[in-house]
Amino acid sequence: MIYRAPFFLPWLFPNLVWRIPTEKKELYLTFDDGPVPGPTDFVLDVLAKHSIKATFFCIGDNVHKHPDVFKRVLGQGHTIGNHTFNHLKGWSTPLEEYLENVKQCESVFRISNLEPRTSNLFRPPYGRITKSQIRALNDYRIVMWDVLTNDYDRTKSPETCLKNSVRATRPGSIIVFHDSLKAERNMSYVLPRYIDHFMNQGYSFNTLP
Repeated sequence: MIYRAPFFLPWLFPNLVWRIPTEKKELYLTFDDGPVPGPTDFVLDVLAKHSIKATFFCIGDNVHKHPDVFKRVLGQGHTIGNHTFNHLKGWSTPLEEYLENVKQCESVFRISNLEPRTSNLFRPPYGRITKSQIRALNDYRIVMWDVLTNDYDRTKSPETCLKNSVRATRPGSIIVFHDSLKAERNMSYVLPRYIDHFMNQGYSFNTLP
């Protein structure tokens, strides 16, 4: 299983954000598929313990179902991004349906958030998005990743996820974890150990610029 995005994808899709160019020891934690009671709360507790800010790509339907967890994400100063309302696969979803789902997610953000939208970040579920969808979402900054932890893969042991994620990481990496029930076992093991490893190496963790 590949933990780092294949080198040719940023070349094929240069308008998408894969990594933050930097010479500094900076990393960018991102979390997909929440907010979900339990996993998201665990993530927020770990981040608060280390005074770290991260970026959460939220599913609109989960925001609708769990507004209190979403407000906790916002209240702790984290950045949010749109992950569609229903976690749609872009490759198999017609353009208009896909765009409407993105708008639906945006609407529930605004209802649940006391402040106006401050983020124009979008991440396509599964990383699957068509060129026509990319063009249509030109108001968004479409964020992919440099390191995929594979925490959602239950066939992978927590230690394997940790080891391979650490190995794939480099300065400026955008790292994907999942604050979901499916990923909870691996994520809850890997995340605190991953953070400790890189903080001990002198790295800082930031929200996406």
